[in-house]
Amino acid sequence: MSKHPTPKKKMSKARSKRRYASFKTKAQRKLVKIATLVTCPSCGSKCVAHTACPDCGKYRGHQIIDKKKKIDKITKIKA
Repeated sequence: MSKHPTPKKKMSKARSKRRYASFKTKAQRKLVKIATLVTCPSCGSKCVAHTACPDCGKYRGHQIIDKKKKIDKITKIKA
């Protein structure tokens, strides 16, 4: 005896392909709504909508992230 229920009749190829196709389109719609890429008006690079541009650091015409500032990386632990 099998532990899991088994199908009583054969499922056609079209029916199973239709089920997987609808799943695929639903997943694609969710991914499109999550992140929308737009072009930055100041530098022209692609960035996520409603966030500061990672290349120039501007958001809606205002400088948010200072890209000219040099960031010191910590390589050694100072005792």
